[in-house]
Amino acid sequence: MAAGPATEVPAADGRAPGLLAGPVETAAEELGAREAFPRLLKVFGAVLAQTSLLTGLLFYFGRSRSAGYYRYFRVNFTVLDLTTNDFLFAGIDGLFVPIAVACLLALLLLWLNRLLLTRVPEHARSRAVRVLVPLAAVTGVVLVGLAFLDLVAEGGVFGANSPIGGLCLAVGVIALVYAVRLVRLFLPPVTGPDGRPTATTGLAEWGAAFLLVTIGLFWAADGYAYGVGTRGAITLHRALPDVPEAVLYSAQSLSLGADGVTERRCGDPEAAYRFRYDGLRLVRQTGDQYVLLPATWTREDGTALLIARGEGVRLEFRAPAPGDRAC
Repeated sequence: MAAGPATEVPAADGRAPGLLAGPVETAAEELGAREAFPRLLKVFGAVLAQTSLLTGLLFYFGRSRSAGYYRYFRVNFTVLDLTTNDFLFAGIDGLFVPIAVACLLALLLLWLNRLLLTRVPEHARSRAVRVLVPLAAVTGVVLVGLAFLDLVAEGGVFGANSPIGGLCLAVGVIALVYAVRLVRLFLPPVTGPDGRPTATTGLAEWGAAFLLVTIGLFWAADGYAYGVGTRGAITLHRALPDVPEAVLYSAQSLSLGADGVTERRCGDPEAAYRFRYDGLRLVRQTGDQYVLLPATWTREDGTALLIARGEGVRLEFRAPAPGDRAC
């Protein structure tokens, strides 16, 4: 729940009133569920109504996830004719966890901040703020500095396609903004020539902070989606020996020279498919192509196979079993 406005008590030393000067929050000032839910529904409705934005995000993160998945097998995913639906479904895995974690952390931080500003006694609150301000400022400067260093070095700090740089930027900016907001509780507000607080400066400040945090979260989610794809490929790689065998039949010889793949010529001269290839595992069908790996594939020297789907080939799936089988 969002916190309601706090009662401001003038400071004895003439400083501007603020939350540190003795906030008082009553039950009447609480924003209850009856008032909060309609407002939240309006906000979520406005966001969900932007279908083009959501589709674009899912497409982008799905593309990153697919890139991480296929690049682990040393396959350039741009040749696979992946459809828009393939990217959209893949993008769900790349966004679900980041959104859930971000919402949970935001909720915890809001609760802690509310506890500090409304429930902690004034003397303890003042001491806590004097510790939090330099701690948040130093943390923010270090994290933002690391993020920009990683950006300039093109992933040289945290590694290519790592989400850590984006997290550093988002968390660092939030820490700096929080430190500045706490400091301003002790300082007079900035006023314009007419004596009223200026809105332009505050709007520009919040806009820049929001943009930087959004860039950081976008950067982190992109790296996370790439990592999700890579981890999915690693899981499949480890399970290759237990994956059902994909027996490939072909009307003509395909001259497959990958290690662990054997070619056998069928004895029946009238067979529609004269050649059989054993030792393969199907990774995925994408468009009009099969992505196949030998059961003994290794990332160091393994070969991935792309076989065009058509009338000249067919697949059979069998339980993995040693030994030769009749054609």
